[in-house]
Amino acid sequence: MVYVDTSVLVALHLNEAKSADVARWYSACTDELVSAIWCVTEFASALGIKQRTGQITEAEGQAAWQRFERLCANDLQLLPVAPATFHRAAVLTLDAATRLRAGDSLHLAAALEAKAKSMATLDDVLAKNAKRMKLKLVVS
Repeated sequence: MVYVDTSVLVALHLNEAKSADVARWYSACTDELVSAIWCVTEFASALGIKQRTGQITEAEGQAAWQRFERLCANDLQLLPVAPATFHRAAVLTLDAATRLRAGDSLHLAAALEAKAKSMATLDDVLAKNAKRMKLKLVVS
C-alpha cells in the first residue's frame, strides 16, 4: 500500500516540475494507492490557487478536476479521517523540530493509521518525516 500525498496528485494532473517523474511512477505502479479524503479539499484548493495566480486557466483547472475525480473513482482509495487521526496529526505538529504544517501532518498521521508501508510525496519536509517514521519513499 502506498499513501499518496496531494503534491503528487497535483503533479500528476497538471504540468509541474516533477510531473514527468510522477507520471512514470504512476504508470509503473502496481501497488494499492490510498490517501485521506482530505486530499480532495487540498487538491481543489491547489487548483483554485493556481487559477487565482494565473498559473492555469479555468478550463485547465476543470480538466484537471475531472481527471482527478476519475483517479479517485478508479485507482485511489480515499480513507476517512477519524478524530484520533486529527489528534495524532496535532501531536506531530506540536514538535517544532518536525517543521510539519497541519495538512502535511494530517497526511502523515493518516498514512500511519492506514499502516501504509510507503509514501509518495514531493514535499521535502513531509518526506523527511515519513522516512523518520519508517515509511519508504517511492516518489520524492
